[in-house]
Amino acid sequence: MIEPPPVTRSSLRRVSPIVAPMPVAVLPVRTWSDEQWKRITLGYQARDMDEKWNVFVEDEVVFLHRSWTGNGIYEASFSPVPGEGWRISALVVESDPSRYRRSSDQYDRVMVELVLSGIVLGEPAVELRAELVALTTQESGRTDLPAGVVEHSALGLRSPQ
Repeated sequence: MIEPPPVTRSSLRRVSPIVAPMPVAVLPVRTWSDEQWKRITLGYQARDMDEKWNVFVEDEVVFLHRSWTGNGIYEASFSPVPGEGWRISALVVESDPSRYRRSSDQYDRVMVELVLSGIVLGEPAVELRAELVALTTQESGRTDLPAGVVEHSALGLRSPQ
C-alpha cells in the first residue's frame, strides 16, 4: 500500500492558530504504539463537508483544527514513553467562546482521543464514542439525544477510505 503524503499546515486551505489557549488538566491515559504514532504523524485532512476535523503534526505536537473554519481547537504535545510508545504529556484547548464552546476537561480529553483514534487511526473507538454521548447528555441535560446525532455533531461523518 502506498503511504499518503503527510498533511501539513501548508497543505490545508485554512489554518488559524488557537487565540486563547487554556490547559486541559485531564489527559488521556492511553499510550499509542510507535506504529500508531507514525500514522498519527501523517495527519488527517477532511475529504468533504461532512467531515469536521483536520489534523497535522509539527515536531511532537498534534494540531486539531475544525475543517470548515480552520480554527485551531486543540494542541496535544506527545512524549515518548520508553519501551511503550507515545503519550499525550500536555493538552491545550481554545477557550475563546466565539471560536469554540468548550464544556469540560473530561469532554476535551474524550474528544481529542476520539479524533485521533476514531478518525485518524480509523479505529471503532466504541467506548470513547459511548463516553462522548454520555458526557454530552450529562452536560446538556437532555436525555433524548440519539447517539448518532451527538457523534455527527462533534465528529462529523468520516468517509470510507
